[in-house]
Amino acid sequence: MSMIRRYRGYILLSLASLIVLGGVVFGACQPEPVPLEIIPAPPTSTPAPTSTPQPLQVYVSGAVHAPAVYELPPDSRVEDAIAAAGGATEEADLEAINQAAPLGDGAQVHVPRLADHLPTPPPISTSAPQTLLSSSSTPAGGVDINTATVEDLQRLPGIGPSMAQRIIEERPYGSTEDILRVKGIGEATFDKLKDLITVQ
Repeated sequence: MSMIRRYRGYILLSLASLIVLGGVVFGACQPEPVPLEIIPAPPTSTPAPTSTPQPLQVYVSGAVHAPAVYELPPDSRVEDAIAAAGGATEEADLEAINQAAPLGDGAQVHVPRLADHLPTPPPISTSAPQTLLSSSSTPAGGVDINTATVEDLQRLPGIGPSMAQRIIEERPYGSTEDILRVKGIGEATFDKLKDLITVQ
């Protein structure tokens, strides 16, 4: 016991040296930290701003229910303008216009009437001139819409070449009212024709 007390100082110094040596050895065995590398994100391309198409201002006139200036989408066509104006009336000659045509800003869409295409009276000749039929000049019994020629039908008020051809294509007719099934002939046109036509 006296020996331990005598060499206690040396023992404590040796223990301290061992602890320090162990710490140095432990630190030397640790792997070196991997350096962090910060990679910046790739730049993103900003899309160029695109212009927004502006609506069209279109004037619709003629044989439509509500003629006026209408605001329509940029890709509108003639049929869209007619629909915006409440649609065509019974007197409209829709075959005279291209309803698929595209529209531009400030355009005008005019829907003609069937009465606008009345045939021009023939020049004066030695023979009796042709005239449009009226109640006073109607042949006895009127124009037979089942047998009349294109020329005969064109003598009727409001009937042009295309309408006369459509009347012929819809034959036969059982009554004069059946002419209403012809495209383009409505009540207003029929009122002008009913006293001038007949069915045999």
